[in-house]
Amino acid sequence: MIRAVTIDALGTLVHMQPPGPRLRDQLRERAGVEVSEEQATAGFAAEIRYYLEHHLEGGDPQSLDALRDRCASVLRDALGLEQVELGVVREAMLASLHFEAFPDAAPALDELRSRGLRVVAASNWDSSLPEVLERTGLAPLLDGVVSSAAAGAAKPDPRLFEAALELAGVGPGDALHVGDRPDKDVEGARALGMRAVLIARDGPPPTAAGAPVIATLAELPPLVLDA
Repeated sequence: MIRAVTIDALGTLVHMQPPGPRLRDQLRERAGVEVSEEQATAGFAAEIRYYLEHHLEGGDPQSLDALRDRCASVLRDALGLEQVELGVVREAMLASLHFEAFPDAAPALDELRSRGLRVVAASNWDSSLPEVLERTGLAPLLDGVVSSAAAGAAKPDPRLFEAALELAGVGPGDALHVGDRPDKDVEGARALGMRAVLIARDGPPPTAAGAPVIATLAELPPLVLDA
């Protein structure tokens, strides 16, 4: 019987609004500079690539602060805005990041916990993940949150799953993980002995590693309870 569910964040519980248009507005407002939406989008893409490679370096507030400075520097260079103060670019960058919960997230989490399951978010993210989930209104519906930066390892490394299982108070055989990446979520969880479900909001990928595939989180509670 499944006693706990670990669940990915980005692409599973929450999604990010396109940051390019917001960044364009923020730079105009804060720095008085004009960039096109295409430039802003490309600049953010460069920043995101850097962030994904270095997000484990943001494991606590102090190190996250330094990581954000480096990300802002990458963004400033990508946009060719060396004349703008780094702090201004950083403020514009952070103000452009806006995450929202998928409409199916809260009802699914509520139903899982109402059936007595422990639910822990486990995601490749920096140490700000608990704050993000708090702002989206999902934190009260979770029994715990663990980011890869806090665990010191990113999925599919088992250490992130192990940290989530410790928060849930169960072993791998009593838990199921759900996420949107066949390699990082499904294969990572299964390697530790957990069951796994792939959420494919835009249609299933070519391979789901043999895991059950759902299109929305509304499909998750019945699947978990029947497991």
